[in-house]
Amino acid sequence: MTNKDEKLEEVLGEDGLPISPKLPSDIKNYMIDIDGTITDDIPNEEPERMSTCEPFPDALETLNKWYEEGHIITFFTSRVEEHRIVTEAWLNKHGFKYHGILFGKPRGGNYHWIDNHLVRATRYKGKFTDLVVTSKEIEVFDDSEK
Repeated sequence: MTNKDEKLEEVLGEDGLPISPKLPSDIKNYMIDIDGTITDDIPNEEPERMSTCEPFPDALETLNKWYEEGHIITFFTSRVEEHRIVTEAWLNKHGFKYHGILFGKPRGGNYHWIDNHLVRATRYKGKFTDLVVTSKEIEVFDDSEK
């Protein structure tokens, strides 16, 4: 694993003071779900299945390619901290290359991510491939009252 912080660039705000650093524009910070996205959808209530499921082959190939291209791979999962050992062992057993795992993502879907940084969302629909650029309708904050 590489040190992902080495890639961060310092950014200054309008007042000249440091603000949150950014990755270079050619590096993506991928946040990837596990259950139902890179393997079968396994509920937290059945942790015994977490060690025996198989990865989706296209997910392993694509994610490792992105890692090798220098992108940051972080798994963001609804699994809880008590599933850390089985989850890390499974990822390592199958050869996933990654930088980190965040546990405790809210369950239930219908996510709406609000952030001060650019966020792009891609819904997994059964196959990992290279991403393509397309236009879609999105919800944004109404800034007409500024």
